[in-house]
Amino acid sequence: MAKYLGPIDKIARRFKEPIFGPTKALERRKGAASGGKGKRRNKQSEYAVQLTEKQKAKYTYGVLEKQFRITFERAERRKGVTGEVFLQMLESRLDNVVYRMGFAPTRRAARQVVSHKHVMVNGRVTNISSFQVRPGDEIEIRENSKTLDIINESLGRSRYPWISVDPAAKKGTFLNYPDRDSIPENLKEQLIVELYSKA
Repeated sequence: MAKYLGPIDKIARRFKEPIFGPTKALERRKGAASGGKGKRRNKQSEYAVQLTEKQKAKYTYGVLEKQFRITFERAERRKGVTGEVFLQMLESRLDNVVYRMGFAPTRRAARQVVSHKHVMVNGRVTNISSFQVRPGDEIEIRENSKTLDIINESLGRSRYPWISVDPAAKKGTFLNYPDRDSIPENLKEQLIVELYSKA
């Protein structure tokens, strides 16, 4: 299973956002002197802005290029606004749902929890991070895995209207696909749609 293994703080600083979860890297940069204050910065081209937004979304959801493109193409074939449907599909990935339910502190950790077979979907062990969860699906931590520190230390922070969670039982239900206003990620999905429409 392919995944990004490079430096995460460097990426967070590039986008000026905690892409991979809480980090001190951004705090350290706040007091830093801004060199080249009088220098004139070249304005980014339209393509560069669109590409940056795509990269940001890929790092946010932990998806590499090939899978990201495949997900977008599937979103294009579905009814609805392509950008919103695309985000809904990224949000309904099993690793993201595990993260949203509070069974892992970050999406990276959630991917590990899934790949190590600690998660069941509708009573069946599922270790595919990209598995698409559907409305009504029940996500549960396996009985033998319920004592894991990484899971117990993350519980109780899930507050999203499209999922319901029972922290005590370590299980939850994916109620429906989230509408765009409910998704907290700071992404301009329309830029990604425009980028792929040029290809």
